[in-house]
Amino acid sequence: MAATQAAAPEKGRWIGDWRPDDPVFWESTGKKVARRNLVFSILAEHLGFTLWTVWSIVAVKLGSYRFSTDQLFWIVSLPNLVGSALRIPYTFAPARFGGRNWTVVSATLLLVPAVLLAVAVNDPGTPYWAFLAIAATAGLGGGNFASSMANITHFYPQNRQGAALGLNAAGGNIGVSSVQLLMPLVIGGFGLAAAGLFWVPLVLAAAAGAYFCMDNLTSARAEPREMAKAAGRAQTWIMSVLYIGTFGSFIGYSTAFPLLIKSQFPEHASLTSLAFLGPLVGSLIRPVGGWLSDRLGGASVTFWNFAAMIASVLLVWRAMSAHDIVLFFAAFMLLIGTAGVGNGSTYRMIPAIFRAKAVLGVEPGTPAYEEALATGKRDASAAIGFISAVGAFGGFFINRGFGSSIAATGGAGAALAAFAAFYALCFTLTWFCYMRTLGAKAAPSLAAARV
Repeated sequence: MAATQAAAPEKGRWIGDWRPDDPVFWESTGKKVARRNLVFSILAEHLGFTLWTVWSIVAVKLGSYRFSTDQLFWIVSLPNLVGSALRIPYTFAPARFGGRNWTVVSATLLLVPAVLLAVAVNDPGTPYWAFLAIAATAGLGGGNFASSMANITHFYPQNRQGAALGLNAAGGNIGVSSVQLLMPLVIGGFGLAAAGLFWVPLVLAAAAGAYFCMDNLTSARAEPREMAKAAGRAQTWIMSVLYIGTFGSFIGYSTAFPLLIKSQFPEHASLTSLAFLGPLVGSLIRPVGGWLSDRLGGASVTFWNFAAMIASVLLVWRAMSAHDIVLFFAAFMLLIGTAGVGNGSTYRMIPAIFRAKAVLGVEPGTPAYEEALATGKRDASAAIGFISAVGAFGGFFINRGFGSSIAATGGAGAALAAFAAFYALCFTLTWFCYMRTLGAKAAPSLAAARV
């Protein structure tokens, strides 16, 4: 097939000829097809994040059920737990079933948490265990990020994947802000059941858009054994810990913010309507972390960002101790913002680390070097899926930390102390593995690679 020939979808919207790294093919037809798939991928992923985090607002409105603060934090944390676990199988689904096909399925599955939420809050006799089970189904939205990112990777040439994946990720992350902005208004106007029913037509529209406008690629590949190999590498686990501290913190603090305001500052409960500003700032600032990392090195940005996160946690603790709502709100915004910067910097580190490991000791400009580069890309791709899944568990740990701390002590101080200690561990780990030159012969680091 000629390089200028269009990539026409075949039966069932499967594209057999897809060469995004061919400049002529890309400019003539590939760019248009990739952009169309990206737009509808972002729409479906955005809705995935909204349903994943909708309970962060609904839990605040469950006053008539007389659940304890700890019980409410369980409701908020379970979607994070389930969504994180689903990211691993969702990573392989687009290659197994087709990106367009899986987007239709994964979007349609969002009807489950949406409808069940409406059923739960519409019955005053709904027991607590039912709320837990129904909230857990919201985890279906958490898996969408992994499948969406895995799918869009195949549509774009290597030199454009960063921008495309950045847009895709930001479009999903902003869903946390969208749900926290819209739901107080929807619930106030139409009742608590509307928090679920509101999303039904949008979910159906996203599924229809994916069905009619997206494509499957026969060239897409994803090997579970590659991820299994990645799970056996020390660098994968080190970065998983760091990603718990960045993305896990972003999703955890974003979903905990409304409930923290209500439980710790009940006289200012109306400010939960402004909680959307936290995830909005965290989402919009994520690309800044990547931009800074391109110029200063991902490890350097991550290192100093963890220092900023420690300072932010201490500032939140000071605000809570003084019962200062203004300082608390500002400090928590700073905390979510630094988590957002860390999202960008740690995500930028992953391919750089595996590239550096692959080419270590190989002469540049040789065929062996090119082969090593290709190996590094494959290793990084497999590791990213695993790291994104493990990192998302941070959202569960943060919400459970707040719930347990409040149940045991009446305040969030113990949880904040634990979070600060964890960021200190991440700070040290980043220096030891990626910045340290002292004792490099005895315990090697990747400082020379400037990852």
